[in-house]
Amino acid sequence: MEVEERLIEAAKRLSGVCNKAIPVLEKKTIVAHATNPLDYAWPHHEQYLSKWGIHGSKTLLLGMNPGPWGMAQTGIPFGSTEVARTSLEIKPHDLTTPSNAHPKRPIIGLGMERQEISGQRLWGLLFEHYGSAESVFSNVFVVNHCPLLLLGETGKNLTPDNLPANIMKPILQACDNHLTEIIEILQIERIIGVGKYAEKRARLALNADKSGHGTTKSGREIEITSCWHPSPASPLSNRNGGADWRNNVKNCLDSVNFD
Repeated sequence: MEVEERLIEAAKRLSGVCNKAIPVLEKKTIVAHATNPLDYAWPHHEQYLSKWGIHGSKTLLLGMNPGPWGMAQTGIPFGSTEVARTSLEIKPHDLTTPSNAHPKRPIIGLGMERQEISGQRLWGLLFEHYGSAESVFSNVFVVNHCPLLLLGETGKNLTPDNLPANIMKPILQACDNHLTEIIEILQIERIIGVGKYAEKRARLALNADKSGHGTTKSGREIEITSCWHPSPASPLSNRNGGADWRNNVKNCLDSVNFD
């Protein structure tokens, strides 16, 4: 089976688990609206995997979970709609807002005018650093650990670490399994968590030691580190007009710390 086919099958398996978990999340946690972009935005996500998952990247940038203005609209990790349309060349499809979606967070798709700042920052830096899309994806591939958009009653974005561990355990296990599949399919050599939570999930999935080196099922060693998250809510990402954040991410991209 080709790389793109394996990536697609792995994403479909994760999506199926997440769909089954949604009623439980909405019934037993503070999540009022849980939706799955790997389902309703699948035509976009499938393009992303097929078009950009085949260029030989050995570094995985691992995000946490979608925001309402990014992957929730595009199906692409950190998927600012402008970036998805232009830089990533994703062809738009009409998407249907899930019946359980938050009424203040409709699914517009690639036509959404509001841009996800984190996505603009992250993808903008990658294209600035590497140049063309082919060069970006020959170096790095970007994946979110959990694909679910999790919103509270007011529309506030929730993250998996804010939710009860007993409810999240099977979901996060499926996400860990998906992560290890991606690592094997792409023969990833190192993971950079976009933020400490993503780094933690990668360490857990790969049973990493204190130095941040994990091991795949096939016995390969994976280096696990993290960079600062580009969220505008993070003081680190805004320091010195964002220059410190850009330097931090570039240094992480350029460093390889295997002994």
